Amino acid sequence: MALRIRRRRLPISAPTGVGILAMRRRAHRTHLAGLLLFAACACRAGGRERDRSAPAAGISVTDDAGSVVTLAAPPQRIVSLSPAATELVFALGAGARLVGRTTWCDYPPEARAVPSVGDGLNPNIEAVAARRPDLVILYRSPLDQPAAARLAALGIPAVVLAQDRLDHLARAARVVGRLVGGGAERKGDSIAAALAALAALAALAARPAPPPRARLAFVVWDTPPVIIGRGSYLDELATLAGATNVFHDASGASAAVSLETIAARDPDVVAVVRDSAGEAAGPPAFLRRPEWQAIRAVRERRLVYLVGSLFGRPSPRAAQAVAELTRLLVEATR
Repeated sequence: MALRIRRRRLPISAPTGVGILAMRRRAHRTHLAGLLLFAACACRAGGRERDRSAPAAGISVTDDAGSVVTLAAPPQRIVSLSPAATELVFALGAGARLVGRTTWCDYPPEARAVPSVGDGLNPNIEAVAARRPDLVILYRSPLDQPAAARLAALGIPAVVLAQDRLDHLARAARVVGRLVGGGAERKGDSIAAALAALAALAALAARPAPPPRARLAFVVWDTPPVIIGRGSYLDELATLAGATNVFHDASGASAAVSLETIAARDPDVVAVVRDSAGEAAGPPAFLRRPEWQAIRAVRERRLVYLVGSLFGRPSPRAAQAVAELTRLLVEATR
């Protein structure tokens, strides 16, 4: 998602916001391969199943804002106000129930056929209400607190969920699966277990370990330069791919830094997340500007371009993202 205040949009759907294993490398690869296979199989299985039954009336969950959300019956008209939630609803087998999405919701391809209600941060409540939803899924952000209150005043149930990291999405899978009901609850548990396993491995892999290891900087905006810190899903992906985020010491999901700071960190590779709405070949124009040549990886063209629809937010496709980032890093550091 991106906050639209008539300024240049971030090239990912916001940096949500956005070490190698301390064991022998061979054991790390074996363990990681097993978990990635488990994650991929769990997510594929979740996508193939169909709801076979509906739960009893009266479904209650506690969302990440601490509110108790109660539905009289499983929702049949869902509006998702974040790309991660939209992809999750489809993975749970409930994509046919989506009646509204954000401009940024671009995966799976079927999502683009769902009517857009605009942005997900500080959303247009009139546009949301016009879709007559019986459930709205909101991204947890101070910008969405007024939206949740306004929806409540209109009698429209809304669930607020954190969606910045793998463990956040694991919990969201369980919460949304329970709300959707039937087979979706089992799918949600399966997806959550796979994502939680990857999150646990990422935490383990973040422990200090001897080199060699690719040192990576994620750049998600250029003026001013914005990088990814350890509060982001991308930081977890870097760890799982056997790389070190040179800005892992930045506690938030993202931070604005100077070009001099990036150059001083001297990453082996610079990764750029592209805007899924406008993918283009070759390096972004800003990387060709003279001032960016102060960064050795930029000057030597050790660059990785990440597709926003896969890397721009946590998703049930996390195992695919890890495998793709690993492949790209190997190519960039040959």
